[in-house]
Amino acid sequence: MTRRIVVVTAGLTVPSSTRLLADQIAEATTAQVTARGESADVEFIELREVAGELATFMVTGGIPTPRLTELREQVASADGLIAVTPVFNASFSGLFKMFFDAVDPDSLTGTPVLIAATAGTSRHQLVLDHALRPLFAYLRAVVVPTGVFAATEDFGDHGLADRITRAAAELAAAVLSQGAYAVGGFAPDLAARPRRTSGTRVEADVTPFGDLLRGHSGSD
Repeated sequence: MTRRIVVVTAGLTVPSSTRLLADQIAEATTAQVTARGESADVEFIELREVAGELATFMVTGGIPTPRLTELREQVASADGLIAVTPVFNASFSGLFKMFFDAVDPDSLTGTPVLIAATAGTSRHQLVLDHALRPLFAYLRAVVVPTGVFAATEDFGDHGLADRITRAAAELAAAVLSQGAYAVGGFAPDLAARPRRTSGTRVEADVTPFGDLLRGHSGSD
């Protein structure tokens, strides 16, 4: 069975250390999934490519462009998510936050997520626990225990490679067990998995507006 892993990266330059870290994590995750006898299909979302559309979304009251609609559906249908941001002013970047403000609040419910960040100095490493984990906790995602932080001097270091491998193994295990709803030693109850929605489709069971008004006297 092929698992869909979506990688959201908020790097602004080409080349980007943020994209470099995302590539390394995606490669390690694919290897970990493959080692467990399954395959992974990795899809990248480069936020700098839709920066203008995200700004439009914010100033039009949340009306998505066709491209943003596709990305929202892509995130909602993922089996696992890797989210990587550069650190700006001791937190995630504004572009990163704009994207996750634009996804439906129910799109990541129960989704295994690996968080990662890059910065010029190791003094920003607490961004993982002080900014990224609370964001994805709000979205009811299942964040794997190991986050990956990489300062400029970390690239090429064995310590970074070890953290990437450990985090990738945790994400692969969570994805293959259908998230945190499985308990070690027991098969997951697929019926208990939370319902996710991209927020881009009209529900089939919407009550017609006329039925909502039927019997209303018109007085407050």
